[in-house]
Amino acid sequence: MINTILEIMYIFCGIVLVVAGIYAFYDKGNSKKLGSALFWVLFGILFMAGPYMNKALVGAILLVMGVLTATKNVSAGSLINSSEEFRKARARELGNKIFIPALSVGIVAFAVAQFTKLGGLVGLGIGALVGLVLTMVVTRENPKYISYDSTRMLQQMGPTVILPQLLGALGAVFAKAGVGDVIATMMGGVIPEGSRLFGVIGYCVAMAVFTIIMGNAFAAFAVITAGIGVPFVIGLGANPAMVGALGLTAGYCGTLMTPMAANFNIVPASILEMEDKNGVIKAQMPQALIMLVLHIVVMYFFAF
Repeated sequence: MINTILEIMYIFCGIVLVVAGIYAFYDKGNSKKLGSALFWVLFGILFMAGPYMNKALVGAILLVMGVLTATKNVSAGSLINSSEEFRKARARELGNKIFIPALSVGIVAFAVAQFTKLGGLVGLGIGALVGLVLTMVVTRENPKYISYDSTRMLQQMGPTVILPQLLGALGAVFAKAGVGDVIATMMGGVIPEGSRLFGVIGYCVAMAVFTIIMGNAFAAFAVITAGIGVPFVIGLGANPAMVGALGLTAGYCGTLMTPMAANFNIVPASILEMEDKNGVIKAQMPQALIMLVLHIVVMYFFAF
């Protein structure tokens, strides 16, 4: 049942991506409309039919999307937002009610994950749908704008939206290739045998550093947990559930400090039209380092 629901949600995501491609194709102000349309349509096809397609064909599609991106044939086009005056007027009218839809996504996702057997991914999908409905209720806007604004946001983010999927897959490839074993061998000569403190420090710092390199904590998790977390932390008696949870969020500290996490750090700077494209990273870095130290402390004192 869960897999069926997830497949339906992936199909919905694919439809949104295909619609973005159609908008791009008919956008007369987009000088790269053919490349943009092809990128989004191919991305949508992968979401809708990826599991049922030949693996070599999926790889070929990804290569085509990569070439389109590398040759700068994917652009945002001329899809424009409403005027600044209109947005300011609506902001004054709605006030803090505008945050209700955004908060509902997390609340619903958490509730579904905690109190049902559907899991977090299904909860996130349901939360997104609830958030969309509440957006229409709170703003009282015409539903016809849903497809346009979804496309506008996607095109503003650009090809970076595919990074989480690619980096997550890359992590699985690294784990399968035995990179974790190589890291374990390397760290064996650095971390003192039987030292819980240095094991925890090594694990948390490596999660953050590898995430900075990869841009995604999911990509780092499988490799670093297999190479450091299991032999040097869990192997010394730590609670696996707590180590795994804290290890993943320690990786997120690295997410806050890397341009590789483009959809978190570079895209917002672009959307906000910041002069310093690394401004988001610079603002987050002190908090990220503090949180990383706190992860080490919590794991050391409470995981064993």
